[in-house]
Amino acid sequence: MVRAYAQEHTYKHPWERVTSASWRKFSDPENKRTLSHILEVDTLSRKLEPQAGKLYTTRAITIHAPGPWFVRKIIGQDICHCIESTMVDGKTRSMQLITKNISLQKFIEVEEKIRYDPHPDHPNEWTICKQETSIRIKPLSALASMAEKVEQRCVDRFQQNSVKGREVMERICKYLEAESRGISI
Repeated sequence: MVRAYAQEHTYKHPWERVTSASWRKFSDPENKRTLSHILEVDTLSRKLEPQAGKLYTTRAITIHAPGPWFVRKIIGQDICHCIESTMVDGKTRSMQLITKNISLQKFIEVEEKIRYDPHPDHPNEWTICKQETSIRIKPLSALASMAEKVEQRCVDRFQQNSVKGREVMERICKYLEAESRGISI
């Protein structure tokens, strides 16, 4: 069984500011407590296509394994490794991120897609963020009857972390806005 959810959020900041905040989200020291589930982020590759106006990056992200503590005990792992692939198209002003777990795949598969585009009604002032997440717990013989509950707990955790991520993005956008006006916060 696969649990999926989608959500949309409007940042009342221009696309350039929101995408800048996205790059800074994990590296800003003030976000360590809010995003405490993120343990490490490393850039693996970066490719720029100047003619096409596109940037491609791949990052490795290490997080606390999702799900209830008793599942982590059964699995025997507290961390999960993920790969984030990002494509930024400067000409169309679009940023797309796809994150998938590469560890724990025998037990759980998670894919998160995020897309930032200028808002259709206010393209130079606001940014629309579309996020889709799918979570699939693979039945474990010892936990087959609990798989649905575990999936729901994982979805709940991802939704909570998504809210934290948006809070961080808003804070960084406000900081970048103040910085562009020469105001120190």
